Amino acid sequence: MLLIAVERARPADLPRIRALLEAAGLPLDGADQAFETGVVARVGDEVVGAAAVEPFGPAGLLRSVVVAADHRDAGIGRRLVAAAEGLARESGIRDLDLPTETAIDWFPRLGYQVIPRDAAAAAVGQSIEFTAACATAAVAMRRAPGCGVDLARKRGAPPSASRPGSNRARGPRSAAARRRAEDGPSRAASPATHYLPS
Repeated sequence: MLLIAVERARPADLPRIRALLEAAGLPLDGADQAFETGVVARVGDEVVGAAAVEPFGPAGLLRSVVVAADHRDAGIGRRLVAAAEGLARESGIRDLDLPTETAIDWFPRLGYQVIPRDAAAAAVGQSIEFTAACATAAVAMRRAPGCGVDLARKRGAPPSASRPGSNRARGPRSAAARRRAEDGPSRAASPATHYLPS
């Protein structure tokens, strides 16, 4: 089993992040600036995944979620999104939106809901991700309140997912079902996606 660390992105990580985004066919426009508020997943010194949040006041844009093809299906995408949400919370972001083309079935498992594109916060909806990089084919999503990590909660309060018994209401799930929920979309669904979350 590999030891995977998820931590803040550093300027020295940008070349590897760009390479991951390019390999996945994801947009590079604005990525360097977005990763000022970004996270990476590392195996040793190698960056194997990344996610960024672009702040727009109390709104934010989750973007550039990517995992190297040879490290997918290990739950890295879920960890990256959780870490990016933590950065959003620390930045005072209350609403976190994203555009996605093929991870439409994966993000709801993390508490995101499909919203009309025009419902995205005005600043976020005018970001390069919504206007150019994802064009009109992408589905807009927003973090649903009360789904695991509440972006508006006060710092220091534990997320609901960490409270004892918080998962009991879901009922029993098989090990395979839990693994699928943690890993995200299959590799077959990922190559041309705007977000590669697994």
